[in-house]
Amino acid sequence: MTWNENGGRLGEEFFTPGSSSFTEFLAAHRPELLSTRRVLPDGVRAAPDQVPHGTTVLALSYRDGVLIAGDRRATMGNLIAQRDLEKVHPADDYTAVAFAGTVGLALDMVKLYQVELTHFEKIEGVAMTLDGKARRLAGMIRQNLGQAMQGLAVVPLLTGYDPAAPEGERGRIFSFDVAGGLYEKTDFHAEGSGSPYARGALKKLFRKGLDRREAALAALQALYDAADDDSATGGPDINRRIFPIVSVITEDGFERLPEPETEELSREMVEHRRNRPDGPHVTP
Repeated sequence: MTWNENGGRLGEEFFTPGSSSFTEFLAAHRPELLSTRRVLPDGVRAAPDQVPHGTTVLALSYRDGVLIAGDRRATMGNLIAQRDLEKVHPADDYTAVAFAGTVGLALDMVKLYQVELTHFEKIEGVAMTLDGKARRLAGMIRQNLGQAMQGLAVVPLLTGYDPAAPEGERGRIFSFDVAGGLYEKTDFHAEGSGSPYARGALKKLFRKGLDRREAALAALQALYDAADDDSATGGPDINRRIFPIVSVITEDGFERLPEPETEELSREMVEHRRNRPDGPHVTP
């Protein structure tokens, strides 16, 4: 039975017991729908100035959970492809994913990952553990290895609130490499072209026990430093009112900071930078 036979009724594959993985289901029955498995012809490599790429995203733990943020710029070579790209997305109620790399593939991967987690919960009757979510995303990245080797890499950053973790360690951060390698990070991490500068800033600004406002300011300062040294990273655009996306995950779930709050913090940071362009100095 095909997908369109019998007046649109579902085929037998939908009623056959199998894996709780939606991506494995697609791979078995409609592999052409998996964009992460399409490889360019042999000898062909994507030109970096022809494909939009997202740049800097970061995450840090704080007193109530974990914060994840990203700038808004996408570039094609030396051109700005988009000024208001959204790189931070909820994966479910207690997990968020941000991305650097090839924008089109990354957005497809995020949507597929969201469906993957929902599908698992509907099939199994329980939500996947945070460690399981990280391993599942690593597997999806591994499926994209062929395209990554041809210049179409996607590098996500995963954060989640884990109620099973010890008190004070429930905000967790996971990074990946293009081959699907999985690494849990402590305290903070950043990915993308501006990540070395963002990590350098967070190394100075991070401390245990930050409240939400302090964590958001630290993230904005780190993104500002990344934009200051990396042309592919966009800082806050006051005139166009385009500001970084900042979201938090706590025991109450995922929350994107309201635009007025992000704008207020961004304007405060930019004003302080007028007097101290290199950013805040760490006091002993």
